[in-house]
Amino acid sequence: MSKIQTRADASYYSNYGGHPPQTDLLTDRAIVTEAYTVIPRGVLRDIVTSVFPEWTGTRAWVLNRPVAGGATTFAQSIVEVSPGGGSEKPEPQAEVQSFLFVVAGALTVTINGQTQTLEEGGFAFAPAGATWSAHNNGVEVATFHWIRKRYEVLAGVAAPGPVFGNEKDMAQGAMPETDGKWRTTRMLDPEDVAFDFGVNIVTFEPGASIPFAETHVMEHGLYVLEGKAVYRLNADWVEVEEGDYMSLRAFCPQACYAGGPSNFRYLLYKDQNRQIAL
Repeated sequence: MSKIQTRADASYYSNYGGHPPQTDLLTDRAIVTEAYTVIPRGVLRDIVTSVFPEWTGTRAWVLNRPVAGGATTFAQSIVEVSPGGGSEKPEPQAEVQSFLFVVAGALTVTINGQTQTLEEGGFAFAPAGATWSAHNNGVEVATFHWIRKRYEVLAGVAAPGPVFGNEKDMAQGAMPETDGKWRTTRMLDPEDVAFDFGVNIVTFEPGASIPFAETHVMEHGLYVLEGKAVYRLNADWVEVEEGDYMSLRAFCPQACYAGGPSNFRYLLYKDQNRQIAL
Protein backbone atom coordinates (compact mmCIF):
# COMPACT_ATOMS: atom_id res chain seq x y z
CA MET A 1 0.00 0.00 0.00
CA SER A 2 1.23 3.50 -0.83
CA LYS A 3 -0.08 6.82 0.34
CA ILE A 4 0.38 10.44 -0.69
CA GLN A 5 1.42 12.62 2.22
CA THR A 6 -0.66 15.77 2.32
CA ARG A 7 0.70 19.19 3.25
CA ALA A 8 -1.18 19.04 6.56
CA ASP A 9 0.72 15.89 7.56
CA ALA A 10 4.23 17.31 7.23
CA SER A 11 6.27 18.81 10.06
CA TYR A 12 9.91 19.95 9.91
CA TYR A 13 11.82 20.90 13.06
CA SER A 14 14.07 23.93 12.54
CA ASN A 15 14.40 25.81 15.86
CA TYR A 16 18.15 26.22 16.44
CA GLY A 17 20.54 28.72 17.95
CA GLY A 18 20.44 30.95 21.01
CA HIS A 19 22.00 30.03 24.34
CA PRO A 20 20.63 28.27 27.42
CA PRO A 21 20.47 30.15 30.73
CA GLN A 22 23.38 29.86 33.16
CA THR A 23 21.08 27.94 35.51
CA ASP A 24 20.80 24.97 33.12
CA LEU A 25 22.67 21.76 33.88
CA LEU A 26 25.43 20.75 31.47
CA THR A 27 24.13 17.18 31.06
CA ASP A 28 22.57 16.44 27.66
CA ARG A 29 22.22 13.47 25.32
CA ALA A 30 25.26 14.07 23.11
CA ILE A 31 27.11 10.80 22.45
CA VAL A 32 30.21 10.07 20.38
CA THR A 33 31.37 6.48 19.89
CA GLU A 34 33.28 4.62 17.18
CA ALA A 35 29.98 3.13 15.95
CA TYR A 36 27.73 6.20 16.02
CA THR A 37 27.33 9.83 17.04
CA VAL A 38 24.22 11.51 18.45
CA ILE A 39 24.00 15.31 18.30
CA PRO A 40 20.90 16.46 20.22
CA ARG A 41 19.13 19.63 19.19
CA GLY A 42 20.03 21.29 22.49
CA VAL A 43 23.69 21.62 21.51
CA LEU A 44 23.01 23.37 18.18
CA ARG A 45 23.71 26.80 19.68
CA ASP A 46 25.06 30.04 18.22
CA ILE A 47 28.56 29.37 19.52
CA VAL A 48 29.06 26.21 17.41
CA THR A 49 28.06 27.63 14.02
CA SER A 50 30.38 27.71 11.02
CA VAL A 51 30.77 30.27 8.22
CA PHE A 52 31.20 29.03 4.65
CA PRO A 53 33.30 31.57 2.70
CA GLU A 54 31.40 30.95 -0.57
CA TRP A 55 28.15 32.21 1.05
CA THR A 56 26.87 35.57 2.30
CA GLY A 57 24.32 36.15 5.07
CA THR A 58 24.68 32.52 6.07
CA ARG A 59 25.63 30.37 9.04
CA ALA A 60 25.73 26.59 9.41
CA TRP A 61 25.89 23.75 11.89
CA VAL A 62 28.15 20.99 10.56
CA LEU A 63 26.57 17.69 11.63
CA ASN A 64 28.90 15.25 9.90
CA ARG A 65 32.28 15.30 8.19
CA PRO A 66 34.57 12.37 7.31
CA VAL A 67 36.56 11.48 10.43
CA ALA A 68 38.65 8.46 11.35
CA GLY A 69 36.47 5.87 13.08
CA GLY A 70 33.25 7.52 11.92
CA ALA A 71 31.13 7.88 8.80
CA THR A 72 33.46 8.81 5.94
CA THR A 73 31.44 9.07 2.71
CA PHE A 74 29.62 12.38 3.22
CA ALA A 75 29.32 15.77 4.89
CA GLN A 76 26.03 17.13 6.21
CA SER A 77 25.16 20.58 7.53
CA ILE A 78 22.12 22.57 8.61
CA VAL A 79 22.37 25.90 6.79
CA GLU A 80 20.52 29.13 7.64
CA VAL A 81 20.37 31.81 4.94
CA SER A 82 19.17 35.29 5.91
CA PRO A 83 16.96 37.30 3.52
CA GLY A 84 19.17 38.54 0.68
CA GLY A 85 21.86 35.97 1.45
CA GLY A 86 23.09 33.05 -0.60
CA SER A 87 25.81 32.05 -3.01
CA GLU A 88 26.53 32.21 -6.73
CA LYS A 89 29.04 29.36 -6.42
CA PRO A 90 28.21 27.30 -3.32
CA GLU A 91 30.36 24.22 -4.02
CA PRO A 92 34.15 24.72 -3.96
CA GLN A 93 34.94 21.18 -5.21
CA ALA A 94 33.94 20.27 -8.77
CA GLU A 95 33.93 16.53 -8.03
CA VAL A 96 31.35 16.89 -5.22
CA GLN A 97 27.58 16.53 -5.65
CA SER A 98 24.95 18.06 -3.39
CA PHE A 99 21.47 17.38 -2.05
CA LEU A 100 19.47 20.23 -0.48
CA PHE A 101 16.34 19.72 1.67
CA VAL A 102 14.44 22.77 2.93
CA VAL A 103 12.93 22.67 6.43
CA ALA A 104 11.93 26.35 6.85
CA GLY A 105 11.39 29.39 4.63
CA ALA A 106 12.11 29.33 0.90
CA LEU A 107 15.33 28.92 -1.07
CA THR A 108 15.66 29.73 -4.78
CA VAL A 109 18.02 27.24 -6.44
CA THR A 110 19.36 27.32 -10.00
CA ILE A 111 21.15 24.24 -11.40
CA ASN A 112 22.50 24.26 -14.95
CA GLY A 113 19.99 26.96 -15.92
CA GLN A 114 16.96 25.35 -14.22
CA THR A 115 15.48 27.48 -11.43
CA GLN A 116 13.00 26.54 -8.72
CA THR A 117 12.04 28.05 -5.38
CA LEU A 118 12.02 25.32 -2.74
CA GLU A 119 9.64 25.65 0.21
CA GLU A 120 9.32 23.34 3.23
CA GLY A 121 9.77 19.76 2.07
CA GLY A 122 11.36 20.90 -1.19
CA PHE A 123 14.60 19.36 -2.39
CA ALA A 124 17.20 19.69 -5.12
CA PHE A 125 20.04 17.49 -6.35
CA ALA A 126 23.03 19.23 -7.94
CA PRO A 127 25.33 16.82 -9.84
CA ALA A 128 29.09 17.00 -9.51
CA GLY A 129 30.49 19.68 -11.80
CA ALA A 130 27.12 21.45 -12.15
CA THR A 131 26.85 25.21 -12.29
CA TRP A 132 24.48 26.09 -9.49
CA SER A 133 23.48 28.82 -7.07
CA ALA A 134 21.18 29.28 -4.07
CA HIS A 135 19.59 32.49 -2.73
CA ASN A 136 17.04 33.56 -0.17
CA ASN A 137 14.84 36.03 -2.03
CA GLY A 138 12.17 36.07 0.68
CA VAL A 139 11.67 38.00 3.91
CA GLU A 140 12.20 35.11 6.36
CA VAL A 141 15.24 32.97 7.15
CA ALA A 142 15.58 29.94 4.88
CA THR A 143 16.88 26.77 6.54
CA PHE A 144 17.98 23.66 4.69
CA HIS A 145 20.01 20.48 5.08
CA TRP A 146 23.00 20.26 2.75
CA ILE A 147 24.41 16.79 2.05
CA ARG A 148 27.65 16.64 0.06
CA LYS A 149 29.38 13.57 -1.37
CA ARG A 150 32.26 13.09 -3.78
CA TYR A 151 30.77 11.45 -6.90
CA GLU A 152 31.96 7.92 -7.71
CA VAL A 153 32.06 7.67 -11.52
CA LEU A 154 30.59 4.44 -12.91
CA ALA A 155 32.10 3.25 -16.19
CA GLY A 156 29.59 3.19 -19.04
CA VAL A 157 26.88 5.01 -17.06
CA ALA A 158 26.17 8.71 -17.56
CA ALA A 159 26.15 10.83 -14.43
CA PRO A 160 22.68 11.91 -13.24
CA GLY A 161 21.23 15.30 -14.07
CA PRO A 162 19.61 17.88 -11.76
CA VAL A 163 16.57 16.83 -9.74
CA PHE A 164 13.92 19.06 -8.11
CA GLY A 165 10.88 18.06 -6.10
CA ASN A 166 8.93 18.20 -2.85
CA GLU A 167 8.51 15.18 -0.62
CA LYS A 168 4.92 16.22 0.16
CA ASP A 169 3.99 15.49 -3.46
CA MET A 170 5.60 12.04 -3.56
CA ALA A 171 4.19 8.59 -2.87
CA GLN A 172 5.22 6.87 0.33
CA GLY A 173 6.10 3.24 -0.14
CA ALA A 174 4.87 0.99 2.66
CA MET A 175 7.41 -1.50 4.00
CA PRO A 176 6.27 -5.13 3.64
CA GLU A 177 4.15 -6.66 6.40
CA THR A 178 3.79 -3.36 8.32
CA ASP A 179 0.17 -2.49 7.42
CA GLY A 180 1.51 0.82 6.09
CA LYS A 181 2.74 1.96 9.52
CA TRP A 182 6.39 2.10 8.34
CA ARG A 183 6.76 4.04 5.09
CA THR A 184 9.60 5.40 2.97
CA THR A 185 9.69 8.31 0.50
CA ARG A 186 12.66 7.96 -1.85
CA MET A 187 13.62 11.34 -3.30
CA LEU A 188 16.34 9.91 -5.58
CA ASP A 189 15.55 6.78 -7.59
CA PRO A 190 17.33 3.87 -5.84
CA GLU A 191 17.06 1.73 -8.99
CA ASP A 192 19.05 4.24 -11.05
CA VAL A 193 22.69 3.23 -10.56
CA ALA A 194 23.82 6.63 -11.81
CA PHE A 195 23.09 7.81 -8.24
CA ASP A 196 25.71 6.68 -5.72
CA PHE A 197 23.72 7.75 -2.67
CA GLY A 198 20.10 7.99 -1.60
CA VAL A 199 18.09 10.43 0.50
CA ASN A 200 14.79 9.25 1.95
CA ILE A 201 12.10 10.39 4.36
CA VAL A 202 11.26 7.52 6.70
CA THR A 203 7.92 7.63 8.56
CA PHE A 204 6.78 5.50 11.50
CA GLU A 205 3.32 5.77 12.98
CA PRO A 206 3.19 5.70 16.80
CA GLY A 207 4.14 2.25 18.08
CA ALA A 208 5.68 1.10 14.80
CA SER A 209 9.22 -0.24 14.85
CA ILE A 210 12.20 -1.61 13.00
CA PRO A 211 11.86 -5.06 14.58
CA PHE A 212 15.42 -6.28 13.95
CA ALA A 213 18.90 -4.85 14.26
CA GLU A 214 19.81 -3.68 10.76
CA THR A 215 23.52 -4.32 10.28
CA HIS A 216 24.79 -3.30 6.86
CA VAL A 217 27.55 -1.62 4.90
CA MET A 218 25.70 1.68 4.22
CA GLU A 219 26.61 4.70 6.32
CA HIS A 220 23.72 6.82 7.55
CA GLY A 221 22.96 10.38 8.50
CA LEU A 222 19.56 10.63 10.23
CA TYR A 223 17.94 13.97 11.12
CA VAL A 224 14.69 13.73 13.08
CA LEU A 225 12.07 15.92 11.42
CA GLU A 226 9.16 15.09 13.70
CA GLY A 227 8.25 13.10 16.80
CA LYS A 228 10.32 10.96 19.11
CA ALA A 229 11.60 7.40 19.38
CA VAL A 230 13.94 5.06 21.20
CA TYR A 231 16.76 4.07 18.85
CA ARG A 232 18.93 1.00 19.24
CA LEU A 233 22.47 1.97 18.20
CA ASN A 234 25.12 -0.73 18.50
CA ALA A 235 24.54 -2.02 22.07
CA ASP A 236 22.73 1.07 23.40
CA TRP A 237 19.14 2.30 23.59
CA VAL A 238 19.10 6.07 22.93
CA GLU A 239 16.12 8.42 23.16
CA VAL A 240 15.84 10.83 20.23
CA GLU A 241 13.39 13.58 19.33
CA GLU A 242 12.73 16.08 16.55
CA GLY A 243 15.80 18.21 15.89
CA ASP A 244 18.27 15.48 16.90
CA TYR A 245 20.86 14.05 14.51
CA MET A 246 22.51 10.63 14.29
CA SER A 247 25.58 9.69 12.26
CA LEU A 248 26.07 5.93 11.83
CA ARG A 249 29.24 4.32 10.51
CA ALA A 250 29.11 1.18 8.37
CA PHE A 251 27.85 -1.96 10.14
CA CYS A 252 26.47 -0.13 13.18
CA PRO A 253 23.47 -2.25 14.34
CA GLN A 254 20.31 -0.14 14.36
CA ALA A 255 16.61 -0.48 15.19
CA CYS A 256 13.92 1.73 16.72
CA TYR A 257 10.51 2.07 18.36
CA ALA A 258 8.38 5.13 17.52
CA GLY A 259 7.17 6.71 20.74
CA GLY A 260 4.20 8.86 19.64
CA PRO A 261 1.92 10.71 20.04
CA SER A 262 2.78 12.04 16.56
CA ASN A 263 4.49 10.22 13.70
CA PHE A 264 8.24 9.72 13.95
CA ARG A 265 9.88 10.98 10.75
CA TYR A 266 13.50 11.44 9.74
CA LEU A 267 15.63 12.52 6.80
CA LEU A 268 17.97 9.65 5.90
CA TYR A 269 21.22 9.63 3.89
CA LYS A 270 22.86 6.40 2.75
CA ASP A 271 25.61 5.53 0.28
CA GLN A 272 24.62 2.87 -2.25
CA ASN A 273 24.92 1.43 -5.79
CA ARG A 274 28.70 1.01 -5.90
CA GLN A 275 31.10 -1.91 -5.61
CA ILE A 276 33.44 -1.92 -2.60
CA ALA A 277 36.79 -0.41 -3.56
CA LEU A 278 39.73 -2.56 -2.42
